This record gives sequence, structure tokens and C-alpha cells, in this order.
Amino acid sequence: MTSSSELTPALVRQGLERARYLTTPRVETVLYLALALEKPLLIEGPAGAGKTEIGKVLAEILATELVRLQCYEGLDEAKALYEWNYQKQLLRIQADRAQELAWGEVSRHIFSHEYLLERPLLHAVTAPCKIVLLIDEIDKADEQFEAFLLEVLSEFQVSIPELGTVRARHRPAVVLTSNRARELSEALKRRCLYLYLDFPGLEIERDIIRLKIPELSERLRDQVARFVNGLRKLDLRKTPSIAETLDWARALRALQITELDASGIRQTLSLVLKHEEDLRRVDGKIGSLLASSAR
Repeated sequence: MTSSSELTPALVRQGLERARYLTTPRVETVLYLALALEKPLLIEGPAGAGKTEIGKVLAEILATELVRLQCYEGLDEAKALYEWNYQKQLLRIQADRAQELAWGEVSRHIFSHEYLLERPLLHAVTAPCKIVLLIDEIDKADEQFEAFLLEVLSEFQVSIPELGTVRARHRPAVVLTSNRARELSEALKRRCLYLYLDFPGLEIERDIIRLKIPELSERLRDQVARFVNGLRKLDLRKTPSIAETLDWARALRALQITELDASGIRQTLSLVLKHEEDLRRVDGKIGSLLASSAR
């Protein structure tokens, strides 16, 4: 595993290239600083811009485990931190009762690490080596959970009443992502380095298509990147993601379409636009978008 102290900006850039993640020098610098300073990295931006992928790429650069906590409304400490294995505890209580053991001895058995179910946050603290902790879509969790998370990110330690305080032996590399569904607290932002990640520009997206689907012709690759770039400028319910661009390009290749035309676009556009109102809105603009993408 690569140590954070051994990393340089050049090594991070090389790691991104090996992971086939194309980005800008600004993003490369922020990723390096997050690792070098051992600070959590908060990445905000539109859904589908590649925020989650950065956590996966960092795990690949460090050659370590990726632990992911997917946030959602109603997420609480038990689901994020730890739970006791109640069924296993009950079986142990029944077995100890048969041996007529005192409760003090029974409790020492059932409240031990053997009966603990580690959730992502506790696993990140107890991991035997440095890992990457991805806290995905933190904006979907409520403010109470965000406040609890502040304690973990500040000290990287967890208090378990029955076992005491558990401190991280190796500080994890932490990536938090947000689609900006709600405004995050200033306290959380103060603890993190910040990165706003937008959709890639035309040239980078074209290079991403070439990297991921090298068998696609240069002309079709350029047309796809330009057409999707045009779609993102429209007022759509859901802007096409990079993954949807790649799905569309693979579909065009599977259908042996070598050049975009209105018929082929209408036949496959549902791979890029996932809402009926978006499809209807774009249908009348296909001609102008196609003309732009053909330049």
C-alpha cells in the first residue's frame, strides 16, 4: 500500500492515469492535498459528474480497501457505526445460563468484539491499515446525523459504552460527496477541503469516451460528446451523467451506428435521458443539436 507521506503530485497524477480517471490539474492538486494533509475531502456538484468515482480511484491509488457509507434520509448512528449481534448474544446467554454463570461473567462475554457488528464508520476506525472511507451523498442524511459525523471526523475515535473509546490506528482517507440537495453546515465544511466537481468540458469528455471505448470511431466519439454537451445546456429534469454518455456510446456501437442522425438518436436517446418530459422537450431540438454536434 502506498503511504500518504510517500505521495507526490506526480504520483497522484500517475495513479489517476492508471485508474483511467481523466480530470483537470486543479482536481489533481486538491486530491493530493487531501492525502498529504490527511484532511477529509468534501466534493459537491451535480449528480453524475464523477464524485463517487473519486473515492474509488483514491482507493486504487493507495492500493487499499474502499469502505462506503451510502447516506439516506433517516440514517442513524446504529446503521453507520455499529450494532450488537443480538441473536448471537441471546444464544450465548442461553448457553451460559445452562452453566449457571453469574451475570457479570455473562456480560463480559456478550459485550465483546466477538458480538459486535461493525458498520462502515467503525470499520474505518478499526481497520488494520489506512483505508478510504467514502461517505456518499451526505446531503441526503439529516442534520442530526451530520452533527454526529462531526465528532468522528474531528477525532477519528468512537465511544462504545460497553467497551470504551476505540481510536483509529491509521487515519482513513475520507471523501464526502454531496449533490447539494440541502446546504451543509459550516462546521462540516470547516473540517474538510472543498472541491466543486462539474461535468467535464467537451475535450475531456471526448477523451473519456476514447479511453473507455477505444473502438468507437473518432467522428462518432466527437459527435456523441458534442451532442451530450448540448443536452446539458438545456433545462432538463435530469442532466445526463458521464456514465450515461458512455452507455449511449456503447449502445451506438452495438447497433453498428457509425454516424449520428435523427433516427438513430430517437431510437437510443432513452439511454441518456431518463424522464419522459425530457425526451419530449429534446425531441423538437434534435435537429439543431445534431447540426451543432456535426461541426
